[in-house]
Amino acid sequence: MLKLLVIQTAFTGDVVLATAVLEKLHHQYPAAQIDFLLRKGNEGLLENHPFITNLLVWDKKSNKMAKLLKIAIQVRKEHYTHVINLHRFASSGLITFLSGAKCKAGFDKNPFSFCYTKKVAHIISEPYTGNSIHEVQRNQMLIADITDREAAMPALYPTPADYEFVKQYQASPYICIAPSSVWFTKQFPAEKWISLINRLPAHYRICLLGAPSDKDLGDAIVNKAIHAHVENLCGKLTFLHSAALMQNADMNYANDSAPLHFASAMNAPVTAVFCSTVPAFGFGPLRDNAQVVEISERLYCRPCGLHGHKTCPEGHFRCAMDITNDQLLWWTSKTT
Repeated sequence: MLKLLVIQTAFTGDVVLATAVLEKLHHQYPAAQIDFLLRKGNEGLLENHPFITNLLVWDKKSNKMAKLLKIAIQVRKEHYTHVINLHRFASSGLITFLSGAKCKAGFDKNPFSFCYTKKVAHIISEPYTGNSIHEVQRNQMLIADITDREAAMPALYPTPADYEFVKQYQASPYICIAPSSVWFTKQFPAEKWISLINRLPAHYRICLLGAPSDKDLGDAIVNKAIHAHVENLCGKLTFLHSAALMQNADMNYANDSAPLHFASAMNAPVTAVFCSTVPAFGFGPLRDNAQVVEISERLYCRPCGLHGHKTCPEGHFRCAMDITNDQLLWWTSKTT
């Protein structure tokens, strides 16, 4: 029997996109054992996932190296037939190297790629060339030899209890906005979100989504918005609560960040706001009911990096500030 381990110990959005690999592997090998290794803090994404046998969690925040070696030993004891490492950095490469698996697949950028039996180039497309490769397609190449070259869609699986919990926010039509991002230049500014909210139809309930660390941002938006029905849910919902709520929203707004991928995983409508980064990097929305919104002008300084910056390197932040409400409200003409 095949016994497979998928590794993605990067950020929340990366884990969501990695679920496309789980979908594909389970479809191809429904009887196989599929385990998943991720970093502590992201395990809530995959709780009760129907295709995962065991969820392995690495705590990076304390005694990082000792816990890394403990996880590596645990992995080796499992005698996996295949280890599929979607992470591109040394920590996961070491786990793969020590796994003892006969088949080890990963990206060539990993320092331990010399040990892989299948190595794939991780290519970030050049902007404005029209040749974008999405991250789910890059990941699919790691398992193409045991499945095929067609990537599945990512998927999350909120439980009945998750859906029941969010019913309290669904009594009237609603819109979800995830206003935050880890990187400043990936984050649409608070004043721009407020301006948008004030233009949204008055009958909508506006639900602000995010982590506990985003609560202050959410409060600031609520306090300054004049829309009558804005609620700050930052820190009040789990990942799967948020995914369940987004699924039936009339629209979801997100930066180039994890909630955008929640929408793809739930086949939910989404407006993806790209500021300093560009969809060509491979992290755009995946569904037909999605729209990318970005500055209409081709700026000399955009993109300024793959992951964004803590401040705008040019000082003007035009890639965000020049996006208009009319661009963001593209979908309202279809509902009136």
